[in-house]
Amino acid sequence: MAHDHGESRAGHARLTVALCISVGILLAEILGAVLTGSLALVVDAGHLLTDAAGLAVALLAASLVRRPPTSRRTWGYVRAEVLAATAQAAVLLAVGLFVLVEGIHRLIAPAPIASKQLLVFGIIGLAGNLAALVVLRSSRNVNFNLRAAFLEVGNDALGSLSVIAAAIVISITGWTRADAVAALVIGALILPRSLLLLRETIDVLLESTPRGLDLNAVRKHLLEQPHVRAVHDLHATQIATGLPVLTAHVVVDDECFYDGHASQILDELQACVADHFSVAIEHSTFQLERAEHSDHEHETHA
Repeated sequence: MAHDHGESRAGHARLTVALCISVGILLAEILGAVLTGSLALVVDAGHLLTDAAGLAVALLAASLVRRPPTSRRTWGYVRAEVLAATAQAAVLLAVGLFVLVEGIHRLIAPAPIASKQLLVFGIIGLAGNLAALVVLRSSRNVNFNLRAAFLEVGNDALGSLSVIAAAIVISITGWTRADAVAALVIGALILPRSLLLLRETIDVLLESTPRGLDLNAVRKHLLEQPHVRAVHDLHATQIATGLPVLTAHVVVDDECFYDGHASQILDELQACVADHFSVAIEHSTFQLERAEHSDHEHETHA
């Protein structure tokens, strides 16, 4: 757990630095959009605004995650990182859709663009985003929250590259629709990544089986353990990143409750799900039952 707290503190510090960088780039791009009239820069600034807000939410979530569990919130606030990542992914999805619509409109009716200023502000944006990526890189796989933050900054960096490319094309050829094309590229970069992250976080919120864990294989392996006769009400969920949870009712031989073997079976079942599968489940709860116990229960699930 000390290692987890260390990662949490490091992630919190990196998010703070990344937020400061993003706010600085945002202010520069707002100024650049006013001076150049570029849709790509407006879109990138709008994207940065949502990202800065997303990083602020991520920072708040990182603070909440560090709070200890209580009798009311037995898991603490660990799911705050999933909620924050879901919100960021949803906002990114909305921004991506807006960009596509506005980009198509600008292709039809292009506007004059100050290409030299656009290039300067594109370079400023790229430099800042690369700095933020370096800050977040080592923590990007710690949890959904930091992954969403890294994804947003990465999209910003790609957006800045598109702005730079558009500025060069306009400067050389005078084709101002390149600005709209750059905006469409930014939108195309945003949508698939945001959809993927949104799907993964919604799976967690819907308490779907953790990715990479085959419950049929878990059931089969549990049934292969000595003295186990049946397994029902088998459920696996994920509370937060790296925190899968499994519960099951396990029917064992009657004599196990008389010869003291039940406690050994419990140890074996917990070791089984903790070590045997690619998704290690350290939080498992098993209810050991005699065969006739099912007659006293509500309808069981598979």
